Amino acid sequence: MIKTTSQRAASAAPDDGDEAGDKKLRSTVQSLAKGFRVLEAFSSEHEELSLSQIAALARLDPGTTFRMLNTLVELGYVHRVPESRRFRLTLKVLDLGFHAIARRDLRSVVRPLLRTLVSDVNEAASFAVLQGPDVLYIERVRAGITRLGVDIRIGTTVPSTRTAIGLAMLAHLAPAEVTRVTGVDVQGAQTPEIATIRRTFDSIRRDRYVILESMLTEGLRVLAVPVLDADDYPLGAISVAAPSVRTSHAELLETALQPTLLAAKDIAFAIQASGSVAVTAPST
Repeated sequence: MIKTTSQRAASAAPDDGDEAGDKKLRSTVQSLAKGFRVLEAFSSEHEELSLSQIAALARLDPGTTFRMLNTLVELGYVHRVPESRRFRLTLKVLDLGFHAIARRDLRSVVRPLLRTLVSDVNEAASFAVLQGPDVLYIERVRAGITRLGVDIRIGTTVPSTRTAIGLAMLAHLAPAEVTRVTGVDVQGAQTPEIATIRRTFDSIRRDRYVILESMLTEGLRVLAVPVLDADDYPLGAISVAAPSVRTSHAELLETALQPTLLAAKDIAFAIQASGSVAVTAPST
């Protein structure tokens, strides 16, 4: 049968549903999706599973399931049950949810105290924690409509060694832990860089603050204070940032240090009293 022009056009035209499905498929990482399907195969009724059972529940072929399991075992999310061919989830899977809940609760603890600090100093302030070698910004409060030329969003991560807020926390870790987390051997050879880091850490531990010109944003001066527990372990840190052109080192110290130290003390007390979050040693 000879097709008319309209019939040929209709048969050649892509189905809207198929096109949308193809676009969605192109924008997803299938290996990641398969990994989550493997994790979701486990449940309270299926705490331990064999490879073939996981493959059936996840609707994957055995070869793909084997590779996914090897990866998840290597990452610490799945454990091989000794003397068997079965697998089970580890507590690290629970950490994914617990950390999200804990950080949400942490923000609710920190936010009102950070707002009080900002109203006292009239400068933007942030609260961050260590996450491996980086600083993770948990909360940030701006001062009115002041723009600092940088927009640090909640959830932003930056290298801890390149920020005042990161150095404020690193200074209160044991040297071996600093090396493990950052890769910087602060106990190693006395190079100019290592000597500077040691002096900075000594100063922070002595004075409980650090003021630096931002290494990430030109023209920004940053005061950072660690938030410490009863054992002087860093639960996090606060930073107050001001434009260098209108706020000198001495002025920032005079106007912001005492309010920031007080805020750090209040936040430490609130975190520990609420029990909403347990900040542990930073992982690599």
